[in-house]
Amino acid sequence: MADPVLALILIVAFFAVVTAASYFKTLDGALWSEARIPMIAGVISGVLIRFATFVPPFVATGIVLTLAALYIRLTGRESEPADGMALGALTGAAASVPLVLIPRGGELLRLSECILAGAVAGYGITFGLTQVREKFRQAIVDAVTAAAAIGAAWLATIAAQRFAERDIAIGAAAVVPLLLVIAVFAQWPTIRAELRDEAVLGFIDDEDVRRTAHPLRRLARAGWHDSEAHRQFVRIATRLALRKRQQRSRTEEIARLYQLEVIKLRMELQEMTRIDRAMRVHAEREQMAR
Repeated sequence: MADPVLALILIVAFFAVVTAASYFKTLDGALWSEARIPMIAGVISGVLIRFATFVPPFVATGIVLTLAALYIRLTGRESEPADGMALGALTGAAASVPLVLIPRGGELLRLSECILAGAVAGYGITFGLTQVREKFRQAIVDAVTAAAAIGAAWLATIAAQRFAERDIAIGAAAVVPLLLVIAVFAQWPTIRAELRDEAVLGFIDDEDVRRTAHPLRRLARAGWHDSEAHRQFVRIATRLALRKRQQRSRTEEIARLYQLEVIKLRMELQEMTRIDRAMRVHAEREQMAR
């Protein structure tokens, strides 16, 4: 199979696998509603990278995709670093399309460089936004991110000296979805701790803490009358837990806005719990009546 054809197949497969991994993380299909701008930015980035012949390809890839991640940060909504990594990787995959359609050799290597650099850029830029308060420090994080993105693309170039380019491309396409799944399990203790606090305060039931926070148990109905309602409950509870954690690292003004959102999310969780209880009681009565 020719390298450009295999590269296109890997790009399509990568989009599909990242979508599945993102659904496992968020339990919704919001990724593609947010991916429109990153995809467009990615294609434009790919054209710029193709014609940036005055520097090595991995340098152009790291710099351009970091700038794309900065643009996406300014135009998109605030997200977790893992979500930024997913969008960055999709940006990188989209950037590889012009490089594959305008072949100059090494299409699989270019794909690997774009995916790795895009993932690193997306993670680093989002981390700077969500974890660093001061603009100056954010700029430092952004500069370090650009260097790391160049390093990630360079790593693919170095690996090509020892391994087949198709193996590197397959590995690069596999590592981002794997990291998304790992991120779900890494967030588990944090979300569980935050929801335990909510249970102590009486906003959710104790029995809902584990089956909402656990990466696998939350996929099932978990005793709820409606499985889709439970998934929505999990999404809201997860957002509540993350907002509470983010609130602690924000300025006082932003923290107050987050507190308003926390109150709103708590009310939504309480209302959903009340409705589910009523539906379960109604279903039990109907079953007894039969």
